[in-house]
Amino acid sequence: MTLTLYGIPNCDTVKKARKWLDERQVAYAFHDYKKQGADPARIAAWVEQAGWETVLNRRGTTFRGLSEAERADLDAGKAVAVMAAHPSCIKRPVLQGADEQEGLLLVGFEPAKWEAALG
Repeated sequence: MTLTLYGIPNCDTVKKARKWLDERQVAYAFHDYKKQGADPARIAAWVEQAGWETVLNRRGTTFRGLSEAERADLDAGKAVAVMAAHPSCIKRPVLQGADEQEGLLLVGFEPAKWEAALG
């Protein structure tokens, strides 16, 4: 299975996830939102699979710094638009299998869930 890890390299949680994958010799490609951006269609697919409440990081400083209008009346479509415009609002990291039929999508780093999915 080909895996892609989406995130920001200086994020502590992304660092923990990368270390976890490396220690288990799990091969993956890294997609850096800061350099490569965030594809709205991919974000929409994540939201469809996991729910916008799971994918949107509402705890971060970027989200809290958004205008009241951007944060108000959130739904799936509006959440996707916010995350596409502000990739730091995507919960990190996101680990996805390359083939969508494989169905692997892990949002956030929870070692027990990652072990169950990849172990």
